Amino acid sequence: MASAPSSELIPTSTSPDAAAPAGIEARRLAYVAAAQRLFFAHGYGATSMNAIAAAVGGSKTTLWSLFPSKLALFEAVVDAVVRDYGTALTVDLDSAPDVAAGLVRMGDSIMDTIMSEPITELHRLVMGEARRVPALGRAMFERGPGPGMARFAHWLAGQMAAGTLKPGEPALAAQQFSGLCRAGVVDRHLMGMTGPDDVAQGRREVRAAAATFLAAWGR
Repeated sequence: MASAPSSELIPTSTSPDAAAPAGIEARRLAYVAAAQRLFFAHGYGATSMNAIAAAVGGSKTTLWSLFPSKLALFEAVVDAVVRDYGTALTVDLDSAPDVAAGLVRMGDSIMDTIMSEPITELHRLVMGEARRVPALGRAMFERGPGPGMARFAHWLAGQMAAGTLKPGEPALAAQQFSGLCRAGVVDRHLMGMTGPDDVAQGRREVRAAAATFLAAWGR
């Protein structure tokens, strides 16, 4: 039986092998891709570092030298997925013509982010392992939803300062809007209740969320 997830740390006898520096990054990316595939297919706890090393091939010492723990490798997987699919972290809010348009942009980016297949798989993985390995939830939050909500709250604070929104707690307002966007098709999607009109329904729900939010926070 595989050891507990938190115990998979770099062996004391392991040292980096002599792979050329030019090949290290390619090897690192291969390990991250293999870990993502195996984590999503089998779960975090059921996937060992040895299995990840075997999926890529070559010396195990390179894996241990690049990722001193399985959690570090999971964090690299999250970073890669968020980089490629975390549109809520990069959506342009400042150029929106008004606060309603900015809210819709943010809401659409939340939908696009959460409902993309890799982000969906990450959510399901973390929720399935959260009780036994709470560090996974922290790692995901600190790399995705946390920075995204902080960025959104900063924009809302600017709208409050400009008088287009009522004064209040920007972080709370950001959470409320995100919750409005997630309350319908997103929740169903994460539970596997997908439908052919999910994207269109998500767009409608975002616009309804923006209207509801402005009814409470708008001037």
